[in-house]
Amino acid sequence: MAAVMLAVALATLDTAIANTALPAIAADLHAAPAASVWIINAYQLAMVATLLPLAALGDIVGHRRIYISGIAVFTLASLACSLSGTLPLLAAARVLQGLGASAIMSVNTALIRYLYPPHRLGRGVGLNALVVGVSFAVGPTVASLILSLGTWPWLFAVNVPLGVLALAFALPALPHTARGTHNFDRVAALLNVITFAALIFALGEAAQREPTQYVLCAAAVAIVFGLLLMRREAGHPAPMLPVDLFKLPVFALSAVTAVCSFAAQGLAFVSLPFYFEDVLHRSQVETGFLMTPWPVVVALAAPFAGRLSDRYPPGLLGAIGLAVLSAGMASLALLPAHPQVLDIGIRMAVCGAGFGFFQSPNLKALMASAPPERSGGASGIIATARLLGQTTGAALVALSFGIAGRHGPTLALTAGAVFAGAASIASGLRLFAPSHRAPVSAPSSAK
Repeated sequence: MAAVMLAVALATLDTAIANTALPAIAADLHAAPAASVWIINAYQLAMVATLLPLAALGDIVGHRRIYISGIAVFTLASLACSLSGTLPLLAAARVLQGLGASAIMSVNTALIRYLYPPHRLGRGVGLNALVVGVSFAVGPTVASLILSLGTWPWLFAVNVPLGVLALAFALPALPHTARGTHNFDRVAALLNVITFAALIFALGEAAQREPTQYVLCAAAVAIVFGLLLMRREAGHPAPMLPVDLFKLPVFALSAVTAVCSFAAQGLAFVSLPFYFEDVLHRSQVETGFLMTPWPVVVALAAPFAGRLSDRYPPGLLGAIGLAVLSAGMASLALLPAHPQVLDIGIRMAVCGAGFGFFQSPNLKALMASAPPERSGGASGIIATARLLGQTTGAALVALSFGIAGRHGPTLALTAGAVFAGAASIASGLRLFAPSHRAPVSAPSSAK
């Protein structure tokens, strides 16, 4: 389990570090702000475009092999990032780094399913959520500390010894999982990469308020290739885009819950720094401290919620947590003109408690509702739902600023409260969904 947690921490921490250090990297490389965004976009595009193909490949060649390969690629790409002297080279290295992170995250939850017995699965996903929450919380602090002691290449160089350590843990410890007998569809993989890359590109362009025709063209490409992908995989026993799993009511509702909740989180985490710095005139250091209660409380609540999910229905726990998140985001939108630090901290902690209370039970519901031989596909959907939600939230923040200007953060937080409320309803509907697994496309037998 230590090997799984360390690699997940690396992938999560790297995202938070790069986001925080982007201005410093752009200044050192003499890159314009608009161009420097590709340091982030390259990583996200590579991740979301390859999550499902790598998850499907994990079902065929074994989750262990994909995970270990992901750690190795991530470690080597981190070294390449630290040695990059120009923006194009850094962006290319970030693509490889995103590919490694995608391999890690695509089968991460599937491996947890094999490491924990069914009656303790909630505890396993709770521990995973704890590691993600802590990594996300300390990311900005780690980035500031490294930049205070050295230059930005060290942000990536520190991943190298940690990646080697993760490999040393993973090689002897990770289990060999059952493998499917079906073949890997390279054409479907290519269609999947184009579909999700175009979709994320469209959302990113919208977030940057680029010309409408660019956004619409990218969205059209995503729709056309998505339809071609579904036609290609019609009747496949284990489709790469697992539309058959969405015939399972609990799985479908859990996926909708995940997308809406992470969209709410994205709306908050992108808009709040602008609110704290531009509206409340707080410094960057103060903004970092004001953002901290949310992820810290997520990290504290997630293991507790994971244990509860072994005893109570995830639909009930998720509905309660997301209702609390919705109320917390609404309270942030209604902050007074000159709020005290305590006013902000309490509201952020409420949001973190609600989000942490939903996350582990929802992960368990997604994995437990899918057949064991489709663990890779279910794990890929979990990671894809998170990235799609976060990217959607970022795009909606840009729209909120375009509509409301200075009051954009308030509009974004209000939209986040609505998304969290919708996620709470979707979670509650799972209580009325059939408890048994509905039939899916004939699963492949394991070797």
